[in-house]
Amino acid sequence: MIYSRGIRGAITLLSNTKEEIKSATVELLNKMIIENNIKKEDIAFAIFTLTEDLNADFPAKYARLECGFDEVPMMCYHELSVTDSLKMCLRILLNVNTEKTQKEIKHIYLKGASVLREDLK
Repeated sequence: MIYSRGIRGAITLLSNTKEEIKSATVELLNKMIIENNIKKEDIAFAIFTLTEDLNADFPAKYARLECGFDEVPMMCYHELSVTDSLKMCLRILLNVNTEKTQKEIKHIYLKGASVLREDLK
């Protein structure tokens, strides 16, 4: 049976530059795809959020240009600005069609974002 599953990922950046947003987007998406054995045609949509200190570029642009997400509907948003929350963070939510169970999904948290899901270490 095919299910719609969400796959989460997050990564922190060193600076608010186009190159950092590009690099982080490509690194995180590639890791999410490899770890979950995702085919691009099975991705229903992708949502990207950036903390308010990141506004140099759109991560969806690099998903399309560098990762082949030409046919994937994508949106970019700013994350809520919550006091004492993690800064310089890019988050991704992929909605995929898969036969995997919820427990088989591997959520990916890289660099400083690993503090968001210490239970996954």
